[in-house]
Amino acid sequence: MKSEDTPFEGGPMDGRVLPVLLGPTGHPPKTYRIPVPDAAGGPPAVLVYRRVPRGHGGKLGLQRGWKYEYDPEGRKDSRLKWPWSKPDAGPGATPEGRRDDADG
Repeated sequence: MKSEDTPFEGGPMDGRVLPVLLGPTGHPPKTYRIPVPDAAGGPPAVLVYRRVPRGHGGKLGLQRGWKYEYDPEGRKDSRLKWPWSKPDAGPGATPEGRRDDADG
């Protein structure tokens, strides 16, 4: 399998560069989870990093690769995000999915 040296930013892994296996499309995974063992023998804590573009360079403005940024909340991407899917109800959503109209 092919791998790529990928930098990590933020959190405990800040500044480290690790070889990350690439998928069939030639990209590293969107999320990278690192289990950290508990010193007391409890369940391990999991550090979650999200893939973001490393930046653009040169005259053509091509993307220079990927890096991982620390996600302290560690959200799970449990469902697929299709274009026709309804967005998740957030804290500011209206009740029962109703429109928020002042006219009625």
